[in-house]
Amino acid sequence: MKRAVSFLITVYVSVPVILYLFPWILGHAIFAHLLRFPLLVDLGRPEDVLNHTCNFYLNTEEGVSVGVWHTLPASQWEASAGRSPEWYQETLGDGRPVIIYLHGNLGTRAINHRVELVKILSAAGYHVLSLDYRGFGDSTGEPSETGLTTDALYLYNWVKKQSSGSLVCLWGHSLGTGVATNTAVKMQEQGSAVDALILEAPYTRIGEVVAIHPLAKMYMFLPGFESLVWNILEMNNIVFANDKNLKTLTSPVLILHAEDDNIVPYHMGLKLHQISLEAQKEHKKDVKVEMISYGAHLGFSHNDIYLDPNLPVVVGRFLQTLKQ
Repeated sequence: MKRAVSFLITVYVSVPVILYLFPWILGHAIFAHLLRFPLLVDLGRPEDVLNHTCNFYLNTEEGVSVGVWHTLPASQWEASAGRSPEWYQETLGDGRPVIIYLHGNLGTRAINHRVELVKILSAAGYHVLSLDYRGFGDSTGEPSETGLTTDALYLYNWVKKQSSGSLVCLWGHSLGTGVATNTAVKMQEQGSAVDALILEAPYTRIGEVVAIHPLAKMYMFLPGFESLVWNILEMNNIVFANDKNLKTLTSPVLILHAEDDNIVPYHMGLKLHQISLEAQKEHKKDVKVEMISYGAHLGFSHNDIYLDPNLPVVVGRFLQTLKQ
């Protein structure tokens, strides 16, 4: 018994030491990109899980190739049989809105809740491009905040060139909300605000989510542990500061958050909504800022907002007001 207790204590105490010696471990835990679920899906064959979808790859920078699925809007389904990737690319210029879906950590673009959301958006009449960032799925490279942002920025610019002026919306979920707002800031710095942002289950900044994780909570009472975590995040250049980003952005924003979210607390979404409202007043911009809350009784939690039968109406109403 004493040996077992001694072993558990040793394991417990060793975790902060291991993090201090190998700070990259925390980055791998945040991205969780090595957990490439679902295991048996061939990402080169999206038709196995998602109809009317074309798989292609983009070289976002030297040595980095990222996988993307392009799912057509429902009105294009019949015409898509036997069509080439070039035909799919040309359809982006048909005037319908394009949604770039930036998923959360862990797994690939083929995870069930991601696929189900894409199906709903496709049926609602949107083009949807689902990106696996570098290091995720069948994309090459290693993930980093800068790298993920570079991938999303490249895809956004690529879509804008193909879409002939169609509205292009960045939809970020969880970790992807940080990628989305980072991308929007980069675009704005280049003189062009993104058309729209939809943030599903967004956090204020990633360190605040790490700090409330059950595993982290086990150590927070230890002197210096919280500072260690923040220092490691800073060393790894992992910030994903949605709160800071939204203070500067002038793009329309729609926030979706469930009150029973067990990963990113609901109060973070509320705070970001308030930040966005205040930012629009400060910048004297008359752009749409909206938040849709989902009661805990619905059980949508962190991943299942796609189950809302009214979601196409919510998204449609938001995007319809932005059409030029």
